Amino acid sequence: KVVLVNPSLDIALMSVDGDFSALPSLNLAGDNSLSIGGKVCVAGYPYGMPFTVTEGSVSSPKQLVDGKYYIQTDAAVNPGNSGGPIFNEKNEVVGVTVSKLSNADNMGFGIRVEALRKLLEFVEAVDRTAFQVQCDSCDELISEEEEFCPSCGEKLPEGIFEEREPSSLSTFCERAIREMGVNPVLARDGYDSWTFHKGSSEVRIFVYENTYLFAVSPINLLPKKEVERVLDYILGEDFSPYKLGIEGRQIYIAYRVHLSDITDASEDEILTNLVNL
Repeated sequence: KVVLVNPSLDIALMSVDGDFSALPSLNLAGDNSLSIGGKVCVAGYPYGMPFTVTEGSVSSPKQLVDGKYYIQTDAAVNPGNSGGPIFNEKNEVVGVTVSKLSNADNMGFGIRVEALRKLLEFVEAVDRTAFQVQCDSCDELISEEEEFCPSCGEKLPEGIFEEREPSSLSTFCERAIREMGVNPVLARDGYDSWTFHKGSSEVRIFVYENTYLFAVSPINLLPKKEVERVLDYILGEDFSPYKLGIEGRQIYIAYRVHLSDITDASEDEILTNLVNL
């Protein structure tokens, strides 16, 4: 359950029921332990793939971006790394990966450890039964829906207190994803959208223009020559209930169903088709 968010840092704290005593602990590094050229490792699940660790160097230990200081590294950072730790050579956490700038190769950024430590100082004071927002200006924890911070008057991000319950369609899709042996919560890629891997294949399930439910997966590339035989095959063979399609050179297999066709009578068949994709 999400109990605290800091939108400015792009960090959320979650309360999870369970016995985690068997898990190893992570130690935080000193505030200014990084230097230019130092080695770091970035851990995470890029594009939802299995756990990976990439190595790189510190390009800047204190890079100013949008008024805040971040670690800049040339370690490979991709969607799915966000929220993962950045380690130094002593396996200490020096930061948390937040993003990769679009149209900027070989640049990854992370929240500096002092900002993380400052947030963790509030853990003991957090009410784990309520959702709270931390004010970026004064660090006040706000549990009641407000437009402005009641302590300092800072304007809070619009819609920060909104909560969206899973739709009946989401529940249906996540049932299918669970039957594929995938944790649907980890596969969530937005509202009514999921991305995950089965083996080496990426699978995307999403709603298109509030009309169709799509499940798609890339399966091969068009050859560079003698394409006509492949196109004849794609257009001439019956892959029902699936279709083959092309985007650029990428050949996709896809399953499409109109949302109005998902009924009590058809849902078992549609769920089976999703799983079999």
